[in-house]
Amino acid sequence: MTDDSSTTGGGGRQSLPDSYFHDMYRSSDDPWGFATRWYERRKYALTLAALSSPRYGSAFEPGCSIGVLSAELATRTDHLLCTDVSPRAVELARRRLDGHDSVDVRVGDIVSDWPSGRFDLIVLSEVLYYLDDADLDTVIARLPDSLTPTGEVLAVHWRWRVEEYPRTGDEVHDALRSSPLHPSASYSDTDFCIDVMSSSSTGSVAQREGLVSAEPAHGTA
Repeated sequence: MTDDSSTTGGGGRQSLPDSYFHDMYRSSDDPWGFATRWYERRKYALTLAALSSPRYGSAFEPGCSIGVLSAELATRTDHLLCTDVSPRAVELARRRLDGHDSVDVRVGDIVSDWPSGRFDLIVLSEVLYYLDDADLDTVIARLPDSLTPTGEVLAVHWRWRVEEYPRTGDEVHDALRSSPLHPSASYSDTDFCIDVMSSSSTGSVAQREGLVSAEPAHGTA
Protein backbone atom coordinates (compact mmCIF):
# COMPACT_ATOMS: atom_id res chain seq x y z
CA MET A 1 0.00 0.00 0.00
CA THR A 2 2.85 2.34 -0.81
CA ASP A 3 2.06 3.63 -4.31
CA ASP A 4 -0.57 3.65 -7.03
CA SER A 5 0.53 0.30 -8.48
CA SER A 6 0.17 -2.11 -5.54
CA THR A 7 0.36 -5.79 -6.38
CA THR A 8 -2.83 -7.64 -7.12
CA GLY A 9 -3.79 -10.44 -4.74
CA GLY A 10 -5.46 -13.74 -5.59
CA GLY A 11 -8.87 -12.11 -5.29
CA GLY A 12 -8.07 -9.84 -8.24
CA ARG A 13 -8.33 -6.54 -6.31
CA GLN A 14 -5.42 -4.30 -5.38
CA SER A 15 -4.54 -2.76 -2.04
CA LEU A 16 -5.85 0.79 -1.93
CA PRO A 17 -3.15 3.24 -3.10
CA ASP A 18 -1.77 6.01 -0.90
CA SER A 19 -3.56 8.54 -3.08
CA TYR A 20 -6.93 7.27 -1.79
CA PHE A 21 -6.02 8.37 1.75
CA HIS A 22 -4.36 11.60 0.65
CA ASP A 23 -7.58 12.52 -1.16
CA MET A 24 -9.72 11.66 1.87
CA TYR A 25 -7.74 13.95 4.18
CA ARG A 26 -7.58 16.66 1.54
CA SER A 27 -11.37 16.90 1.66
CA SER A 28 -11.75 16.63 5.46
CA ASP A 29 -9.65 16.53 8.63
CA ASP A 30 -11.90 13.74 9.93
CA PRO A 31 -13.29 11.96 6.85
CA TRP A 32 -14.68 8.99 8.79
CA GLY A 33 -16.10 10.95 11.72
CA PHE A 34 -13.83 9.32 14.30
CA ALA A 35 -14.07 12.27 16.68
CA THR A 36 -17.78 13.00 16.33
CA ARG A 37 -19.90 9.87 15.83
CA TRP A 38 -21.47 7.89 18.68
CA TYR A 39 -20.82 4.78 16.58
CA GLU A 40 -17.08 5.42 16.90
CA ARG A 41 -17.20 6.23 20.64
CA ARG A 42 -19.12 3.01 21.31
CA LYS A 43 -16.72 0.99 19.16
CA TYR A 44 -13.69 2.42 20.95
CA ALA A 45 -15.21 1.63 24.36
CA LEU A 46 -15.81 -2.00 23.35
CA THR A 47 -12.36 -2.20 21.76
CA LEU A 48 -10.61 -1.08 24.94
CA ALA A 49 -12.81 -3.30 27.10
CA ALA A 50 -11.71 -6.34 25.09
CA LEU A 51 -8.07 -5.93 26.15
CA SER A 52 -7.06 -8.50 28.74
CA SER A 53 -4.54 -6.34 30.63
CA PRO A 54 -4.94 -2.96 32.31
CA ARG A 55 -1.59 -1.78 30.96
CA TYR A 56 0.98 -2.70 28.31
CA GLY A 57 4.66 -1.89 28.11
CA SER A 58 4.91 -1.31 24.37
CA ALA A 59 2.21 -1.01 21.72
CA PHE A 60 2.02 -0.47 17.97
CA GLU A 61 -0.97 1.02 16.13
CA PRO A 62 -0.58 1.18 12.34
CA GLY A 63 -3.16 3.23 10.49
CA CYS A 64 -3.76 5.50 13.47
CA SER A 65 -5.53 8.19 11.42
CA ILE A 66 -6.06 11.37 13.47
CA GLY A 67 -5.27 9.65 16.77
CA VAL A 68 -8.66 9.35 18.47
CA LEU A 69 -8.17 5.72 19.53
CA SER A 70 -4.46 6.44 20.01
CA ALA A 71 -5.28 8.94 22.76
CA GLU A 72 -7.15 6.20 24.63
CA LEU A 73 -4.38 3.67 24.09
CA ALA A 74 -1.83 6.17 25.40
CA THR A 75 -3.45 5.92 28.84
CA ARG A 76 -2.93 2.12 28.83
CA THR A 77 0.65 1.88 27.53
CA ASP A 78 4.16 2.86 28.61
CA HIS A 79 5.18 3.47 25.00
CA LEU A 80 2.95 3.70 21.94
CA LEU A 81 4.16 3.83 18.33
CA CYS A 82 1.52 5.09 15.87
CA THR A 83 1.86 5.27 12.09
CA ASP A 84 -0.29 6.40 9.20
CA VAL A 85 0.36 6.66 5.48
CA SER A 86 -1.15 10.17 5.36
CA PRO A 87 1.13 13.04 6.43
CA ARG A 88 -1.97 15.14 7.15
CA ALA A 89 -3.41 12.45 9.45
CA VAL A 90 -0.06 12.22 11.26
CA GLU A 91 0.02 15.99 11.72
CA LEU A 92 -3.48 15.93 13.25
CA ALA A 93 -2.65 12.92 15.43
CA ARG A 94 0.45 14.66 16.77
CA ARG A 95 -1.67 17.66 17.74
CA ARG A 96 -4.20 15.43 19.50
CA LEU A 97 -1.48 13.51 21.31
CA ASP A 98 0.56 16.55 22.29
CA GLY A 99 1.54 16.14 25.92
CA HIS A 100 1.75 12.35 25.74
CA ASP A 101 5.54 12.02 25.89
CA SER A 102 5.32 8.23 25.61
CA VAL A 103 3.71 8.36 22.13
CA ASP A 104 5.66 8.41 18.87
CA VAL A 105 3.61 9.26 15.74
CA ARG A 106 5.24 8.70 12.35
CA VAL A 107 4.36 8.61 8.67
CA GLY A 108 4.52 4.97 7.65
CA ASP A 109 2.90 2.28 5.53
CA ILE A 110 1.54 -0.83 7.25
CA VAL A 111 3.23 -3.16 4.73
CA SER A 112 6.54 -1.52 3.82
CA ASP A 113 7.26 0.36 7.08
CA TRP A 114 6.51 -2.32 9.68
CA PRO A 115 8.81 -1.66 12.68
CA SER A 116 11.40 -4.05 14.01
CA GLY A 117 11.26 -5.34 17.56
CA ARG A 118 8.47 -6.91 19.59
CA PHE A 119 5.38 -5.39 21.16
CA ASP A 120 3.13 -6.26 24.06
CA LEU A 121 0.14 -5.03 22.05
CA ILE A 122 -0.55 -4.54 18.34
CA VAL A 123 -3.82 -2.77 17.47
CA LEU A 124 -5.21 -3.30 13.96
CA SER A 125 -8.20 -1.00 13.89
CA GLU A 126 -10.00 -0.55 10.55
CA VAL A 127 -6.89 -1.10 8.44
CA LEU A 128 -6.64 -4.63 7.04
CA TYR A 129 -9.57 -4.51 4.63
CA TYR A 130 -7.58 -1.99 2.58
CA LEU A 131 -5.07 -4.73 1.68
CA ASP A 132 -5.04 -7.19 -1.18
CA ASP A 133 -4.35 -10.90 -0.62
CA ALA A 134 -0.57 -10.66 -0.83
CA ASP A 135 -0.29 -7.64 1.48
CA LEU A 136 -2.74 -9.11 4.01
CA ASP A 137 -0.80 -12.38 4.08
CA THR A 138 2.42 -10.42 4.62
CA VAL A 139 1.05 -8.50 7.61
CA ILE A 140 -0.54 -11.54 9.25
CA ALA A 141 2.64 -13.57 8.82
CA ARG A 142 4.61 -10.88 10.70
CA LEU A 143 2.38 -10.85 13.76
CA PRO A 144 3.75 -13.83 15.76
CA ASP A 145 7.36 -12.62 15.56
CA SER A 146 6.29 -9.04 16.36
CA LEU A 147 4.79 -9.98 19.73
CA THR A 148 6.44 -10.52 23.09
CA PRO A 149 5.82 -13.96 24.67
CA THR A 150 2.64 -12.66 26.33
CA GLY A 151 1.77 -10.13 23.62
CA GLU A 152 -1.68 -9.56 22.14
CA VAL A 153 -3.13 -8.52 18.80
CA LEU A 154 -6.41 -6.64 18.90
CA ALA A 155 -8.24 -6.37 15.57
CA VAL A 156 -11.49 -4.48 14.94
CA HIS A 157 -13.14 -3.94 11.56
CA TRP A 158 -16.36 -2.66 9.97
CA ARG A 159 -18.47 -5.55 8.64
CA TRP A 160 -20.47 -3.83 5.91
CA ARG A 161 -19.13 -4.11 2.38
CA VAL A 162 -17.52 -0.98 0.92
CA GLU A 163 -17.26 -1.18 -2.85
CA GLU A 164 -13.76 0.24 -3.20
CA TYR A 165 -12.23 -1.90 -0.41
CA PRO A 166 -10.53 -5.13 -1.53
CA ARG A 167 -12.33 -7.18 1.15
CA THR A 168 -14.79 -7.06 4.05
CA GLY A 169 -14.05 -7.00 7.75
CA ASP A 170 -15.41 -10.55 8.09
CA GLU A 171 -12.91 -11.75 5.48
CA VAL A 172 -10.11 -10.04 7.41
CA HIS A 173 -11.08 -11.74 10.67
CA ASP A 174 -11.47 -15.13 9.00
CA ALA A 175 -7.87 -14.79 7.83
CA LEU A 176 -6.66 -13.72 11.28
CA ARG A 177 -8.42 -16.67 12.93
CA SER A 178 -6.56 -19.01 10.58
CA SER A 179 -3.17 -17.69 11.76
CA PRO A 180 -0.99 -19.42 14.40
CA LEU A 181 -2.13 -16.91 17.04
CA HIS A 182 -4.27 -18.11 19.96
CA PRO A 183 -7.79 -16.59 20.15
CA SER A 184 -8.66 -15.14 23.55
CA ALA A 185 -11.69 -12.87 23.04
CA SER A 186 -14.24 -12.11 20.35
CA TYR A 187 -17.18 -9.78 19.88
CA SER A 188 -19.37 -9.01 16.89
CA ASP A 189 -22.57 -7.18 16.11
CA THR A 190 -24.20 -6.08 12.88
CA ASP A 191 -21.65 -3.31 12.31
CA PHE A 192 -18.22 -4.50 13.42
CA CYS A 193 -16.25 -7.39 14.86
CA ILE A 194 -13.44 -7.54 17.40
CA ASP A 195 -10.91 -10.32 17.93
CA VAL A 196 -8.11 -10.49 20.49
CA MET A 197 -5.35 -13.04 19.85
CA SER A 198 -2.16 -13.81 21.72
CA SER A 199 1.20 -15.30 20.90
CA SER A 200 0.69 -18.04 23.49
CA SER A 201 -2.18 -19.48 25.49
CA THR A 202 -1.87 -17.60 28.78
CA GLY A 203 -5.29 -18.42 30.23
CA SER A 204 -8.24 -16.16 30.90
CA VAL A 205 -8.11 -13.00 32.98
CA ALA A 206 -9.79 -14.87 35.85
CA GLN A 207 -7.27 -17.70 35.60
CA ARG A 208 -4.33 -15.31 35.56
CA GLU A 209 -5.65 -13.56 38.66
CA GLY A 210 -6.15 -16.86 40.51
CA LEU A 211 -9.94 -16.69 40.62
CA VAL A 212 -10.27 -20.11 38.96
CA SER A 213 -7.87 -22.93 38.26
CA ALA A 214 -9.88 -25.44 36.21
CA GLU A 215 -11.01 -25.25 32.62
CA PRO A 216 -14.22 -23.23 32.25
CA ALA A 217 -17.35 -25.36 32.46
CA HIS A 218 -19.30 -23.50 29.79
CA GLY A 219 -22.88 -24.60 29.39
CA THR A 220 -23.22 -26.08 32.88
CA ALA A 221 -25.71 -24.89 35.47
